[in-house]
Formats: sequence, C-alpha cells, structure tokens
Amino acid sequence: MDVEASGAAANERAQTMAPLQKKQTRWGLLLVYAAFMAVGTIGGPLLQRLYFIHGGGRKWLSSCLQTIGFPFMFVPLFYLYTRRFGRRKTKFFIGPKLFFASAFLGMLLGADNYLYSAGLAYLPVSTSSLLFATQLAFTALFAFIIVRQKFTFYSINSVMLMTLGAVVLALHTANDRPPGVSNGKYFMGFFFTLAGAVLLGFILPCIEFCYSKAGQAVTYTVVMQFQVVFTLSATIFCLIGMAINNDFKIIPREAKEFAIGEVKYYVVIISSAVVWQFLFIGTLGVVYCSSSLFVGIFSSVLLPLTPVAAVIAFDEKFTGEKGMSLALCLWGFTSYFVGEYKRAGRQVPSVEPAEVEGDGL
Repeated sequence: MDVEASGAAANERAQTMAPLQKKQTRWGLLLVYAAFMAVGTIGGPLLQRLYFIHGGGRKWLSSCLQTIGFPFMFVPLFYLYTRRFGRRKTKFFIGPKLFFASAFLGMLLGADNYLYSAGLAYLPVSTSSLLFATQLAFTALFAFIIVRQKFTFYSINSVMLMTLGAVVLALHTANDRPPGVSNGKYFMGFFFTLAGAVLLGFILPCIEFCYSKAGQAVTYTVVMQFQVVFTLSATIFCLIGMAINNDFKIIPREAKEFAIGEVKYYVVIISSAVVWQFLFIGTLGVVYCSSSLFVGIFSSVLLPLTPVAAVIAFDEKFTGEKGMSLALCLWGFTSYFVGEYKRAGRQVPSVEPAEVEGDGL
C-alpha cells in the first residue's frame, strides 16, 4: 500500500493513529515474516551446532554470526527510498527516539546472542531449543510490566506449563550430555540458555513499547531501519568481544583444523549469518504486525520442528524427559492460543483504521 499524504491535517491524523494501525493485522505481511522466522528458528541453531560439533569453539564469533547479516537490509531500503524520493510524504528516516532505543536494545541483543551461543556450545540442539522456548513465560511477564499486556487464566496456565517443562529438563540430565561435555559445562550451558531466554523475553516487549512511543508513523520502512540499527549495534557489541578474545587471529587456524574441511568451515559461517538474519527480520516484523507476545507464541508453534530436525541431522537422543517437556510446552502454547482466540472473539472494532503511510510487499 502506498497512500499519498495530503496536507498537515492528514499527516497529524496518521501520526496520532499509528499505534492503532499497528494493531490492525496485515495477514499477508505477517505470513511473510512468519516464514522468515521459521527458516531462522529451525536452520539457525542447526548450523550453529554444526559449527561446534566439528571443532568450532569461538563463542563470540558464533554470537556475531547471528546479526552480522544486517547489510542485506540496505537493498530493500535503498529500493524503497528511491521509489519514494521527491514525494511529499511523511519523513522516510527513523526518528532519534527509535534510533537510540534500537541502538541500546541492540547491545542487549548482542549479550543475548552470546548467552545463547555459550549455551549451545555445551547442549544438544533439542535441549537448547526446549529451554529457550521458556522465553514465552518471560515475554508474558515483561509484556505485563512494560506494555500492560493483561494476564488471563490461559496465559498464566501457559507460563506455568512452559516453566514446568524447563524444570523437567533440569532434573533429568544424566543421558543428555554431548560427548566430552562435563557436568559443570552442561549446567553452565543450561544456565546460559535460560539467562538468554530471560533477556530475550525482556527485549521483545521493549521493542513493542518503542513502536508505541515512536512519535512517528511506524511503517514498514521504519521497522526495517529499526532492524538495521538494532542488529548493527548487536554486531558491534559482538565484534568488540571477538577482538578482546583474539578471535580474529584464531579463525584462520580454526578453519584449517575444522573436521569437515576449510572450505566447508566458511560455508557454514556464511550460511549461518544469512539464516540467522531471516530470524531477526521475521521477529521484528511479527512484532510490528501483531505483538511481542505473539512472537513467543509462534516460536512455540515451531518448537517441535527444531528438536526433530536435530534428531535427524545430528542423531541426537530424544529422551522421555524431552518428550514430556515438549508436551508441556505445546500444552502451554495451546492454552494461550485458546485464551487469545476467546479474547479476540469478544472484541469488536469501533474505529476505522487510519490511512497511515505504509509500504506493502
């Protein structure tokens, strides 16, 4: 959609109604972003674990790969800018509020990437994915505090079930450790992964809050610019960590010693950077089209696919405890979905959506 702005009154109305417009679900765009999330959610952890399995050990490098693909965003942004150049419309570029907010949240994302990578270095993909799914519980908690997302019986039940699933995994770890991983490193990975879930659960509602307080129409181009600054900041954070850890000096030697070959080492690294970028584009896009809590819900929908893919790709054990944890997580998702469905059925829109400047695909 590309609507011409006609005068100051229309522009002011668009600015005022931007938060409302954001809540009008754009199903076509939402499906595209959801597909991006699916590719990144399933493929990202598999490629990252592949790096560790065959001799990779640089956690800061692995963290950096999750966001370093951000330059891909410049291509569609340049296209959208040239398409609209010279038109009298609301401003194209992101405002200072969103710029500094995305830069700050990006540093938190860099820390979250490190926690996730450090955890995955010591945990099977299936265990890591199930643990990280608990971010739904933390997202619900922080969404209640930050954006006033109301708790219901269904959401509380969902949070409790997801938390119980993590507890089940924590109490049955004897047969789940990868070869060469000690008890201490396994529990360190467990802690890092849960800490990453907590931090991500905080970041997602903060993004939604930033959109609502942006002071400008939150359009597709604004979301993309937010994504660029967000991931650029996270990448710089991780590059500093790599420099301090001497990763740049060690990478060439690690590539030569990689178990499946030097060329495949770089193929894994590049592929990982591209696939992870799909995840972050999709995540921010889904928040834009719906809400931060829906990101947690949709992640739970994808939950069964990642462990199954890990079992197929890496011949990981899928124990009874993992099955029970998966069942609890899916039960939690179903509970929340039912609650949201009933809540949506009681809502009747009373205001026409504003004609806000947008950039459809």
